[in-house]
Amino acid sequence: MQNDPIEHLIALLSRLPGLGRRSARRAVLKMLMDPAGKMLPLADALRAAADAVRPCEVCGNLDTVSPCLICRDPHRDRKLVCVVEGVADLWALERAHTHHGTYHVLGGLLSALGGTGPEDLSITPLLRRIEDNGMEEVILALPATVDGATTAHYLTDRLKPTGIAVTRLAQGVPIGGALDVLDDGTLAAAFKARRPL
Repeated sequence: MQNDPIEHLIALLSRLPGLGRRSARRAVLKMLMDPAGKMLPLADALRAAADAVRPCEVCGNLDTVSPCLICRDPHRDRKLVCVVEGVADLWALERAHTHHGTYHVLGGLLSALGGTGPEDLSITPLLRRIEDNGMEEVILALPATVDGATTAHYLTDRLKPTGIAVTRLAQGVPIGGALDVLDDGTLAAAFKARRPL
């Protein structure tokens, strides 16, 4: 089976989030029915994205340029930074059209069980950005989980000496909820109802 290109493609696709083996098999079948129209353009797009997309040197977003388009946008409020766990959360907030400041992607959350400490996350660059750019507010848009709360408390303690306002998302984000699966209205309500920590 390892030399079977169909099974190999199904196995690769089934490793993607939201695609089990059955869904991957259906997708592969659909592509194989029209390889020139569906499979080859997908292969070209995957190769182009793999070659061109990279993390932003400022915020950690994924883009084809660095600094990314969000960091380079002159209409963004530079005094406001929204801290997120990952790029999926940043994209979710951008879809909601609620935040008009900048972002900072931590690249994960603190987790004693998972062995993730402050040195494993992009915390030092965040602190440097806040100090160098004279920011006025840090919005912690972290998931309402134990690890999210731990990370929020750690960041709040680290930011307290700077005197900067630290807020977090409020109502609308359920306990245990991930930002990238919430609808735009819920995200917008949570963003507008943020409160100080």
